[in-house]
Amino acid sequence: MPPNQTPWKRLIRFIALEDGQVHIGEPVDPQLDVGLAYHDNAPVKAYEILGDALNPSTASLTKNLLTVKTLLSPLSREQVGLVRCLGLNYADHAAEANLAKPAFPILFYKPASTLIAPGAPISIPAVAQPVEEHLPDYEVELAVVIGKAAKDVSQDEALDYILGYTGANDVSFRKHQMAVSQWGFSKSFDNTNPLGPCLVSSSTLRDPQVVRLHCEVNGRVLQDGTTAEQIFNVRQTIAFLSQGTTLAPGTVILTGTPKGVGFVKKPAVHLRHGDEVRVWVGNGIGTMVNKVQEEQRGVGDGSKL
Repeated sequence: MPPNQTPWKRLIRFIALEDGQVHIGEPVDPQLDVGLAYHDNAPVKAYEILGDALNPSTASLTKNLLTVKTLLSPLSREQVGLVRCLGLNYADHAAEANLAKPAFPILFYKPASTLIAPGAPISIPAVAQPVEEHLPDYEVELAVVIGKAAKDVSQDEALDYILGYTGANDVSFRKHQMAVSQWGFSKSFDNTNPLGPCLVSSSTLRDPQVVRLHCEVNGRVLQDGTTAEQIFNVRQTIAFLSQGTTLAPGTVILTGTPKGVGFVKKPAVHLRHGDEVRVWVGNGIGTMVNKVQEEQRGVGDGSKL
């Protein structure tokens, strides 16, 4: 299987200042941290890409110059469909949590309704309040985007099925997570998972095991790691998840988080209304800056654990 070849190296999705429409494009400045520039209200210019991001053979990079008005996640919710996630996939994170390394990848799912753009508010729903009890937590992650239908893929060929890589913040709600053996409910609340800012092509980022990850909350560095700490690397993850299961183009796989998460700290660190969370993923992916917003409590309070 030949690897994915894209006409772009870094892809962003955005609403353009020029026409108010959604476009995809390649940032003009190859060194620009798009998410940080967007947060700082600095101009972000991109060459328009025509065609479908998930079908590189139909896409073409143009010289049409557009200005980012609103930065969006690299893929729409409709393109993603379903998000697959690995839990406890970093050796240093397992150690800080005093948990044994898993013998097999720990998989959970979340719906695309969790995904939000860089700059959008991270929502803490009423069911996860008060925050001091429910411990909303941050998790910087490298995200993999599948570009070709993948089933029963070997480790040797696994990277050939990747369209590109982006960043994620798998915001987690620890009380709900630890109450049961399945993490799906606690990881599936609407508008909780920033994704972006850039999708870096797999032909540009050739080794996903040398990517640095960084997370700050209100300017305090809480995570600073590298994908070299992954227990199951990206090749192993795709080979494992594709056994008997088709990974469709657009599938997003969150590959786990390094040490430094809040609930294991003493005292525990949790997200609260007004916090600013910055996650940075290296190799051209960039920074996402998101504020935390607690929903007002409503009639659903009685369902809380």
